[in-house]
Amino acid sequence: MNRRRLGTLIAAAGLSSLLCATTVTPARADTPTSWEARALGLSAAQRTSKGEGIKVAVLDSGVEKNHPALAGKVTTGPDFLKDGLEPGDPRWGGHGTAMASDVLKVAPKAHILSVRVIDDKKEHDADDWKTGPSPVAQGINYAVDHGADVISMSLGGDSFGSSFNEDETKALAHAAYKGVTVVASAGNDGDVLNDSSYPAGYPGVIAVAAVEQGGDRAEFSTVRTYNTVAAPGVGIVSAKNTGGYEAVNGTSPAAALTSGVVALMLAKNHKLKPSQIRAILTETAEHPPGGYSPLVGHGVINAAAAVRATAKPPAHDASPTEYKGKEFLASPTDVKPTQHPPMDTALLTIGLSAAGVGLLMVVGAIIVNRTGRRPTATGAAGHGGAPL
Repeated sequence: MNRRRLGTLIAAAGLSSLLCATTVTPARADTPTSWEARALGLSAAQRTSKGEGIKVAVLDSGVEKNHPALAGKVTTGPDFLKDGLEPGDPRWGGHGTAMASDVLKVAPKAHILSVRVIDDKKEHDADDWKTGPSPVAQGINYAVDHGADVISMSLGGDSFGSSFNEDETKALAHAAYKGVTVVASAGNDGDVLNDSSYPAGYPGVIAVAAVEQGGDRAEFSTVRTYNTVAAPGVGIVSAKNTGGYEAVNGTSPAAALTSGVVALMLAKNHKLKPSQIRAILTETAEHPPGGYSPLVGHGVINAAAAVRATAKPPAHDASPTEYKGKEFLASPTDVKPTQHPPMDTALLTIGLSAAGVGLLMVVGAIIVNRTGRRPTATGAAGHGGAPL
């Protein structure tokens, strides 16, 4: 069995079995932090902003709103997965509860809108929703229409673009039109170079890679040329849907922490547009050599610098403007188009036949892994195969 398929089977086992780190007993009711607070510069950032008045939509597996870290801070929206599971089931809210707590540890006065679009255990392929819009698309639209300022999606799908969905692109266009910033995890296929993954791969989405302590890319974090920024993603202490806390690995917590930073920025300057937020995050990040790297994007987020930069954001001009260039006339109407002679298809047929044989040989040598929507986080001990 190849490594990526093993990772998929591990993901199917769910967070209830993968989040197997020792439970942390906090000394206070709110979510305890680990090393990410220091790495992101949260202490300085939270002196001027705690995310007050900002609504962060967590599109995930559900959020256990009675957890001490979340009590009074969560509104539960629809369950677009509609699989019959309810709060209290081990597969309901494991991943989502962890991600919501990570958002709030960065922006403790933000409010969470929980919208259920994935299951903790079962993976989903885009083919599951051929007869209607995907749960992710429905979740995005619902979040936008119900006042979300930020949409946080710690989930992903890959395998040669099989998870690309037109309904999701339309929903994201709706979010962009309404000025809602969208954040997604880059993915945990660390042994794959620049494979497609959605929703992180959609235009306009802030794709977040994961780093370990010291700032190096976490070994599971997928290398992508569209990675935007990076955030801590190893050993992140997060809330459990069954109570207590556990250490979580993945690009999932990295994306959730980033969504919290965006909430801090918006609370400081609510007029920021998604393009300005992206520009500030990339400009104030701790840049890798060369300024950009597919490993960590523009670098690890600096929350304190990002919040400070909201006072003087970069210019934003995305409105239609008058065209002032030269005018060119179309071709005269009496000019007939040129007609090419018939193509000699003999050589083309031979070439395609040879290409077909070669393709079959390649397919026979590899196993194409069709994975779907899944959480992008595991417990600290969940490094078997490709962690998710």
